[in-house]
Amino acid sequence: MSTITNHMPTEELQALDAAHHMHPFTCNGELAQKGARVITRADGVTLTDSEGNQILDAMAGLWCVNIGYGRDELADVAARQMRELPYYNTFFQTTHRPAIELAQKIAELAPGDLNNVFFAGSGSEANDTNLRMVRHYWALKGKPSKSIVISRKNAYHGSTVASGSLGGMTGMHEQGGMPIPDIHHINQPNWWAEGGDTSPEAFGLAKAQELEKAILELGEDRVAAFIAEPIQGAGGVIVAPESYWPEVQRICDKYEILLIADEVICGFGRTGEWFGSQTVNIRPDIMTIAKGLSSGYAPIGGSIVSDEVASVIATGEFNHGYTYSGHPVAAAVALENLRILEEEDVIGHVQNVAAPYLKEQWEGLQDHPLVGEAKIVGMMGSIALTPNKETRAVFAADTGTVGYICRERCFANNLVMRHVGDRMIISPPLVIKPEEIDLLIACARTSLDECYAQLKEDGLLQSA
Repeated sequence: MSTITNHMPTEELQALDAAHHMHPFTCNGELAQKGARVITRADGVTLTDSEGNQILDAMAGLWCVNIGYGRDELADVAARQMRELPYYNTFFQTTHRPAIELAQKIAELAPGDLNNVFFAGSGSEANDTNLRMVRHYWALKGKPSKSIVISRKNAYHGSTVASGSLGGMTGMHEQGGMPIPDIHHINQPNWWAEGGDTSPEAFGLAKAQELEKAILELGEDRVAAFIAEPIQGAGGVIVAPESYWPEVQRICDKYEILLIADEVICGFGRTGEWFGSQTVNIRPDIMTIAKGLSSGYAPIGGSIVSDEVASVIATGEFNHGYTYSGHPVAAAVALENLRILEEEDVIGHVQNVAAPYLKEQWEGLQDHPLVGEAKIVGMMGSIALTPNKETRAVFAADTGTVGYICRERCFANNLVMRHVGDRMIISPPLVIKPEEIDLLIACARTSLDECYAQLKEDGLLQSA
């Protein structure tokens, strides 16, 4: 029987990794020279690497380990389900209890008439489903020309060809022939970087009204849906001005286009509500879910679909699905994760303890000479690094140069804090305690100090 226990020196593990393992979103040649950090264990909010270093994971894995690491209950449920029914598909007019019970539970938690779930293995797969579903929906309604989906620049909706096209990241679009036809992108509501002298309120309204302008230019008879994250996560935790979302909802209602809320990051407590749509007060027709659905303990995703859309799709055969749609082990793990979130009132902990304290401490970083803006909603936050706070200036160096330096200082100080361009972002486990937040902030401040010193030494504190 094989084991997963680390029994090799770090250098040997790194060499094997470099020889055979292709990492996502990575220059694998550079990583092979540097050597990947080997993570061996995790508990609560803390990772342990192969050298025994204790690392505070302020990214909850990849925005996903909402209940923290080391919950034996999920391992026990997975083992029990593997022994009872390790796998069966849901294609051949069959089903099984884990998929049934999870779909029912998600429908119970989701707002409004979002009572139907199409399962996938990830958020990327679920957004592929959404693209096909909204086009098929309109075709069944006798409007096959309604095939265009509008998205936003700098949005992230996955990395398959379809979901990567829905996203608006130019670095992804430069590879692999994306975006595919009938995907249109409008500007993001990033006031800090793009607002100029406009007030946040006026800027938010103007960015929302770009949706209406695009609908009119493309033709109302051709636009199927608008997809957006309630808060842009991988784009840098971009929080839209308060004027933005009410106007988006008004426009979707006026032109009868479907609203898809990508809740892969925001869902299951991350924003302080069960779903980010509730935080920004929108009424989506479809929600994309993954990540926090199982706290990352098992790969699972899905689309929560309104009664209206599901009833139309149900009138014929939907020629779409995945081998692992509603996988019984993943579904059982997700159910146990939702039980823990609910019975231990993890979202109450976010609302009453973790989020208020983290907000106070996080926004305090704005007094640092390198920090121009500190934004946070619930348990996802970002800071904009700048050489000049007053003018909201960008650095003369290539975008991401300073962010990478800061990230490296964070990693050296045993803090996982990610950079997106020259923004630093966090998304810690929802169960983080105040004393762990203190450690996070202390490590972040030390890392900012070290980054600032290095920028001065290297002559990088220059405005573009």
